[in-house]
Order: sequence, then structure tokens, then C-alpha cells
Amino acid sequence: MSVKASISLTESQDAFVRSLVAEGRFSSVSAAIQHGVEMLRDETEARRSHTEALKMLLAERRAGKFVNLEEGRRRTLAMIDRKKAEYGFSD
Repeated sequence: MSVKASISLTESQDAFVRSLVAEGRFSSVSAAIQHGVEMLRDETEARRSHTEALKMLLAERRAGKFVNLEEGRRRTLAMIDRKKAEYGFSD
């Protein structure tokens, strides 16, 4: 179902949308605007989803075991040494 709505565009926005219609990318100004709104909805939902996933990851990390800076460095250097050996690199 469609709902009629009145919107205001700047002159440059109107020219851009009309050029998209003239190029055949959209059948009408309305179709182009609807497409833009759908893209904005998709972007907003993706951002919400990413934010929620990040919140969950942070909560999981906060609840987990932490290592101090020195232990983190030791583990990182050990991993680098393992990878160098794995790929045949030497110091």
C-alpha cells in the first residue's frame, strides 16, 4: 500500500533525482525517492545490528579472563615466532 506524502527537496536534489529518471534508472521521481528511503532503512538496520553485535562482544569480553600487558606481549611475540617458523622466516 502506498501513502501519499509531501516532501521538499533542494534544487540540486531535485535535479539529481530527475536526472536518474531521465537516464532510465528509475521509472519516476517517486520510485527514486522510495529506493533512497529503502537504502536508508537497510543502512540503519545494519548499523543497529552491528552495534548490537559489538555490545554483545564487549559484554562477553568483560565477562572473560583478562591478561596483563606483559602477558599479552609475550603471547603476541610467541605467535609471531610461530608464524615466522611456519612460513620459513628467520630473524
